Amino acid sequence: MNTLNVSLNVNGQAHALDLDPRTTLLDTLRETLALTGSKKGCDHGQCGACTVLVNGTRINACLTLAVMHEGDEITTIEGLAPLNELHPLQAAFIAHDGFQCGYCTPGQICSAIGMVHEIAAGMPSHVTASLTAPEIELTGAEIRERMSGNLCRCAAYPNIVRAIAETAGQI
Repeated sequence: MNTLNVSLNVNGQAHALDLDPRTTLLDTLRETLALTGSKKGCDHGQCGACTVLVNGTRINACLTLAVMHEGDEITTIEGLAPLNELHPLQAAFIAHDGFQCGYCTPGQICSAIGMVHEIAAGMPSHVTASLTAPEIELTGAEIRERMSGNLCRCAAYPNIVRAIAETAGQI
């Protein structure tokens, strides 16, 4: 089997790996690095359970190859906060009961962080009220539209929206 030497920076830690070039980032995180927070839901980029941050941008880790991320800063749910602490969004998910089974939660949280960065960068969505306003207002409709790529089988959506709205200024 042909492998490639790849250096990945995951959660602030460098990893020198020999990988089959066909290996997805998700499988590398879960199977090679034992970072099982990111979940394999649909394996087709439709559910968002595998969402991670790459250089601060949210991506579906099941749709990208690990070798494409040489030198990138990859952040998974495990790398959001220091050990034994919670990221403000994780705490808000708990406080607002933003999960039931929890399977989608890591992807929801990473996606929400990426979403807040997109809004701060002025990237409009389909429901953004004004494309010329100096700032995008973080409404419930804006959050729901931007989080629509992350599915929750338990339907905790109203609580997820509340958790995101409460913590958006802290992300």
